[in-house]
Amino acid sequence: MADTKRSVTESLGAPVTDIRGIGDKTAGLFRGCGIRTVEELLHYYPRTYDSFPRPVHAAELKDGGRYAVCCRLIREPALKRVRRYAILTGQAADETGGFTVTWFNQPWLKNTLFAGREVVFCGLVRTKGTGFVMEQPGIYDPAEYAALQESLRPRYPLVKGLKNNTVIRAVTEALSYAEGLADPLAAEAERRGLIPYREAIRSIHFPENEEARSKARRRLAYDELFLFVLGIRLMKESSEEETGIPLSADDAVAATIRKLPYALTHAQERVLSEILTDMKSGMRMHRLIQGDVGSGKTILALLTMLAAVENGYQAALMAPTQVLAAQHAETFAALSGQLDLPLKPVLLSGNMKAAERREALERIADGRANCIIGTNALMQEGVTYHRLGLVITDEQHRFGVRQRETLAAKGLSPHILVMSATPIPRTLAMILYGDLQISLLDELPAGRKRIRNALVGPEYRERAYRFIAGEVEKGRQCYVICPMIEEGELEGAENVLDYAEILREELPDRVRVEILHGRMKPEEKDAVMERFAAHETDVLVSTTVIEVGINVPNATVMMIENAERFGLAALHQLRGRVGRGEEQSYCIFVNTSQAEEAAKRLEILKDSNDGFAIADEDLKLRGPGDLFGVRQSGAFAFRVADIYGDADLVRLAAEDADRVLAEDPGLSSEDHAALAELVQRQSHIDFTTI
Repeated sequence: MADTKRSVTESLGAPVTDIRGIGDKTAGLFRGCGIRTVEELLHYYPRTYDSFPRPVHAAELKDGGRYAVCCRLIREPALKRVRRYAILTGQAADETGGFTVTWFNQPWLKNTLFAGREVVFCGLVRTKGTGFVMEQPGIYDPAEYAALQESLRPRYPLVKGLKNNTVIRAVTEALSYAEGLADPLAAEAERRGLIPYREAIRSIHFPENEEARSKARRRLAYDELFLFVLGIRLMKESSEEETGIPLSADDAVAATIRKLPYALTHAQERVLSEILTDMKSGMRMHRLIQGDVGSGKTILALLTMLAAVENGYQAALMAPTQVLAAQHAETFAALSGQLDLPLKPVLLSGNMKAAERREALERIADGRANCIIGTNALMQEGVTYHRLGLVITDEQHRFGVRQRETLAAKGLSPHILVMSATPIPRTLAMILYGDLQISLLDELPAGRKRIRNALVGPEYRERAYRFIAGEVEKGRQCYVICPMIEEGELEGAENVLDYAEILREELPDRVRVEILHGRMKPEEKDAVMERFAAHETDVLVSTTVIEVGINVPNATVMMIENAERFGLAALHQLRGRVGRGEEQSYCIFVNTSQAEEAAKRLEILKDSNDGFAIADEDLKLRGPGDLFGVRQSGAFAFRVADIYGDADLVRLAAEDADRVLAEDPGLSSEDHAALAELVQRQSHIDFTTI
């Protein structure tokens, strides 16, 4: 319990070992989740909840729903083994009818389930043949279930060895410290009819019901968005009207364009003109290129870097992964040679050998390298630039505002260009990228093959596996995306670990299958992506961690399981991993929901490859952020907020942030001291670990 001798602030900053029941071993597991202090534990929100609906009769079951049924087992469940799986199957019934219950890889349950036992089964129901099957149901005594009914039980993101019940007990203890949590946004929240911050923290962990959970999530989402927009506004104020290096290279750029084996699109010409105008103006450029996958951002980056180099300055391009940085470096070196350009590229990344790194740093420091490409290694203290005049970041949201400013600080007011393939509606982009001028690449190059889309149900899987095997036989590669890493994280959702095993069983032995997910160490992820890029892997089973950071033109199939659980914009980002080469590419969306709304949303994606049109539809169709599905990925590192589902909160937060700054520019008054400090502490909003 809380130490009464400590101040509130000291208690919140105390190590988690101060909480009863957490020893050094458990604290080590919490560190694996990024939790070291009591306050960090309080902000470790559930990723979903177990619900306990009112029991219904067996006759009321419908396909695709989650139900509880008070019933009896007709006979003892039978255990059989299929390949690597242990499958336990039983028959249950009440006075209105019967249904099948199945459990995978839980053979020990056979010892607790016997014929005639009265139980409540609670789980997801599917149609199979002429009857219903309840998959992986929870098992409860009727009295036990009655006590849980209509409640919500949190389920947290876990690492191996950490149990959900352990987190629940720890959070329960930590909530005794919650009164010490400051609420600098109390006035803004009250004005918007939002619940108090401390109540939100309690209810996000242990909501009394769905309404309480929704109110808690909305308050926490508002706080994140408000602080993010406020930080952006403050940064814009500090950078507006900032003197920059005047760079003029129209002739060199025009000559290079004439050498290209293709013509620029009208959109590319327009955006390039905006960039060159900025760079000539004598003011510092802060510009975002928002362009769909394949719209031609890379060649614009090269031409912009050429403009800096022609004026005697260095240009740096920061990519989100080592694999993508290496690919950019190879591309720019090849183009420089083919087009006879003065670019002298050098790669700088964290996995370089000491001698390679030392040589690269020397070439950067003395100016022999004028085109520097790398990961966040470009920002490290030991990196000294000769004359840095341009900073480009690829997939801007993967770094955050402060990180690109850190890199820019290594030059003398260098121009800043950021690129993003994340399709965000312009109305939201103007708020979320408020410190940048926005250029839109809304046209694809001629001749690019349209990806063929298929929207299918789970019964199509075996056919899809045969199709994947056929593409691999032709020498192609494939991605398979699952919402979760391992079993049990989301009910009814496919997971990477089990799915990879299924594919290894279903596909021919010669097909090489690997996995990729966000819990792997950065060097492990890079190694997996490098092997896939080198065609040492045929099928990559991954979570959405794959949405940026790899360019494999040989990949022709993207299969996305449980597609209904993703936002449309995220699905479009994933689809963009294929269709990068000359061969025809395909995207298979597997819809496991019976809901009409899910099919309606996915039909939009099937019928369109226009990311910005899809983003606009996503904005219209999605409700408030859904903790029961997969959060929108590909845009910003919010813990709770979702820019699509919370579009109304984005606008409210922007209005409120503007009002606060109008009253107190720079947050310099004593009244806003706590708020200014909070903005500085919200680093998780700016930085994403993939």
